[in-house]
Amino acid sequence: MQAPVAPTHAVLLLVRWRWFSLPAGLLRLMMGPWGVGKPEGLCFTKVLGTGLNGGFGLWPGLRHQGLMAFFQDAASAQRFVRDSRVLRARRLAADESLLAVLRVTSARGSWDGHTLAVASGDHPEPGPDAPVAALTRASIRPVSARRFWSHSPASERALAQSQGCRLAIGLGEAPVLRQATFSLWDSVPAMRAYAAGAAHGHAAQEALRHGWFSEWLFARFEPLSLQGRWQGHEHP
Repeated sequence: MQAPVAPTHAVLLLVRWRWFSLPAGLLRLMMGPWGVGKPEGLCFTKVLGTGLNGGFGLWPGLRHQGLMAFFQDAASAQRFVRDSRVLRARRLAADESLLAVLRVTSARGSWDGHTLAVASGDHPEPGPDAPVAALTRASIRPVSARRFWSHSPASERALAQSQGCRLAIGLGEAPVLRQATFSLWDSVPAMRAYAAGAAHGHAAQEALRHGWFSEWLFARFEPLSLQGRWQGHEHP
């Protein structure tokens, strides 16, 4: 049996539903990957809810939603963006939307058993001052949930105050226990400054020391394209 291909590229869609589109949006969340189909080159898909107003808290944000589709190569990801009726319909039903094509530049860990890979070839590596995106996600052990969430307010405040953070959104596959954060930064140094800060750094050390997660993934991406408007800001 052939081993599954590790994806090297991702497509991210963030939407804030129009009020009259909210019921259809909730249905899309419940359908999950089934509502996306199986475009050529797709490795796996995640349809994700958010915290209130796209934040990181426990209260759900019903109007905000994310979709991440992972592809085996750049051509498949770009074809999905160009041709997908799924993406087009969701963007038309949204007050705001942001669509991004992302190339994996580093990854550790896994997501439901899927690992990511850095694309081989002659693609030049982005410099340290180029924009960078980051994805962190974790399956939280039930016994560790209270301790994990006790660190969330301080980390969110520090993220909101970080220099160089263009956007950040809390995403989740399931309430409380399966959480993710996507963020976009002006540069690698700006991202590292937040990661090494007191709030996030302490939480990361505690998670590692006490084994809060049954599975986790940290991935860094080069944004190949950004289009749309999010939280009042036009991108790029």
